[in-house]
Amino acid sequence: MAKKRPVKAANPRPTWLPDVALAALLFLSTLLIYAPALEGGLLWDDTSHVTQPAMQSLHGLWRIWFDLGSTAQYYPLLHSAFWLEHRIWGDSVLGYHLLNVMLHACSALLVVAIVRYLSLPGAWLAGFAFALHPVCVEAVAWISEQKSTLSGVLCLASALGYLHFDRTRRRQTYLWALGFFILALLSKTTTAMLPVALLAILWWKKGRIDRREDVQPLVPWLVIAVPLGLFTAWVEKRYIGAQGAEFMLTFPQRILIAGRALWFYASKLIWPWNLTFSYPRWMADAATWWQWLFPAGVITVAAVFLLMARTRRGPLAAFLIFSGMLFPALGFLNVYPFRYSFVADHFQYLASLGIIVPLCVLAAIAVRRLTPALHTIAPVALITVLGILSWRQTPMYSDSETLYRETLARNPDSFLAHNNLGFTLVTMPGHLPDAIAEYEEALRIAPNYPEAHFNLGAALIMSRDPSVVGQAIAEYQTAIRLRPGYAEAHNNLGNALARTPGRMDEAMAEFRTALRIRPEMAAAHLGLGNAFAHTPGRIEDAVSEYQAALRLDPDYVEAHFNLGNALLEIPGREADAEAQYQTVLQLRPDLEPARQMLDQLEHR
Repeated sequence: MAKKRPVKAANPRPTWLPDVALAALLFLSTLLIYAPALEGGLLWDDTSHVTQPAMQSLHGLWRIWFDLGSTAQYYPLLHSAFWLEHRIWGDSVLGYHLLNVMLHACSALLVVAIVRYLSLPGAWLAGFAFALHPVCVEAVAWISEQKSTLSGVLCLASALGYLHFDRTRRRQTYLWALGFFILALLSKTTTAMLPVALLAILWWKKGRIDRREDVQPLVPWLVIAVPLGLFTAWVEKRYIGAQGAEFMLTFPQRILIAGRALWFYASKLIWPWNLTFSYPRWMADAATWWQWLFPAGVITVAAVFLLMARTRRGPLAAFLIFSGMLFPALGFLNVYPFRYSFVADHFQYLASLGIIVPLCVLAAIAVRRLTPALHTIAPVALITVLGILSWRQTPMYSDSETLYRETLARNPDSFLAHNNLGFTLVTMPGHLPDAIAEYEEALRIAPNYPEAHFNLGAALIMSRDPSVVGQAIAEYQTAIRLRPGYAEAHNNLGNALARTPGRMDEAMAEFRTALRIRPEMAAAHLGLGNAFAHTPGRIEDAVSEYQAALRLDPDYVEAHFNLGNALLEIPGREADAEAQYQTVLQLRPDLEPARQMLDQLEHR
């Protein structure tokens, strides 16, 4: 009997093809949702995060790591990334926005990988829900929040690595996971709560926590994370300004804030409606009985989940992950944005996974009971709704004026939005009176808001009305009284005093104070140089100050021009003065005064 030839199996479609297609769809849909923000300009504090001229050198990179106060926050890996990005695409906002979107999409793919690694259903649903959820729009569309998207990728990669280590116990895997965790901390220290989330996952998986197997490997993580987290809290207070009356909260007030914040964040995840850039700042009053309902409700939910844990550990694990990852933003530690609001969408960027993932897992289980036709339709409908909501939310971040007007439409008493709208309008021709009105409205709502006093003073000076210089001086002095160490206010006060007869010595003192607070402040060197230039016998000192300003900012047009003017007063320095005017015209070909000075030199 002849042997049967083995039948060759049909060439199957590669199992990875659907995943590749879904990953591509996730990236494309995320890019589409955020398209309105890709060309958006710099918002609020973006200018202090994108690398400043004085920090764009290799020495600037060194300062990012070793000079506290040289960057907006001490997140050295984040600011190193910004430094590198500026080297690649300069001041083009498109590059920053694209990178934020790509990092967010990568985090969504890591969510898919983690859910699959935990053998849970609904992995792709969770990934798409995270990628397209409107609560994430603020973190992704706002350049400054690259700290959230960058740390998100690193934190999730660390989590995936540690879960793999827990299964394999390979030392190399552990070190890789720890390395990603350290990088995440150096991007944003709120990721310090990752070990807590990992312990919650391990408890959910095993039903117990073993001290040797589960706790001991994470002790080094906590030894690194806790000091870094406390250090960031100190930097927030010392260098960023998270101190003052707005932060003088009692412990009961902080309990009230935390309880209400947890309900707020959970509600915005489940019903993402009326999201805005700045929410109303609550009045935490321990004497108001109904405010205690929020922390009481949190305790009740936790107690119910604890009772359920004997048979269903998932709800308690999700609660611990959600509240644990949110802990740094719940009010127990002071962070600068608390002066405007106790909540912000970007605060729950990673914490949101504590609710998004469990709900998607439950949804995936639920659709199995539906007819086969609905197995795909129901998840696609949910993702589509989230995508539409995000697509409607994203244009809010297309430019500053749109952002603040939309914010005021949803939160009319946002003194931050009034102030920032004024700051936007002041740069628009013919809108100076509107800007002044916005600053005044901000001060009506928050009379002790130093930035609004500062900006109002600057706007009054811009009006070029000599009669308001005294009022501008008073606004700057109020800003300094409210915020000691306000270098910009000292500098502007110096400029205003320099315009007042008989007050030049006071002006010089203000410029020196500004430089003592912030030595890298080129504008203060310029102001001091101008003061010297108007003081008999101090022209050499003026030259030194202008040169100091240019060392910090080589493209400082006004410093080049004023240096040229000062050099003209020194015999034999005409050629040097001419070089300064030529530099000015290279930087600003339309600056007619520099061209006139060159013409005068040619006819000497």
